[in-house]
Amino acid sequence: MTKIEHIGIAVKSIETSNLLFEKLFGAPAYKQEEVASEGVKTSFFKNGPNKIELLEATNPDSPIAKFIEKKGEGIHHIAFDVEDIIAEIKRLQAEGFVLLNEVPKKGADNKLVAFLHPKSTNGVLIELCQEIE
Repeated sequence: MTKIEHIGIAVKSIETSNLLFEKLFGAPAYKQEEVASEGVKTSFFKNGPNKIELLEATNPDSPIAKFIEKKGEGIHHIAFDVEDIIAEIKRLQAEGFVLLNEVPKKGADNKLVAFLHPKSTNGVLIELCQEIE
């Protein structure tokens, strides 16, 4: 893992939250997209070298909808940049971590992604991200 890639925040309304984060950072989101396979709309903000991803559920069965139902709005995951996501998945499995995705999938912001189960990471959902070339 080379750096924190972004912090994901679950929100009820991406439109309302975009306005809040625009005020907070003094700049608009640099990218918005929908990831239909995950049932989510995303919005990305930069703050210096750091990125924040806002996530709004697009259907009631999506992981974000279930998260908000259980815990409310707030930090959903921390994503780490990796150079070789396949090698990192194998390394983490060998270390005893439980993966939600043993095979990476296409995520937002031109990334391949895989998630570690929070039960194996002190209650924090960890995302691995590799730039798609």
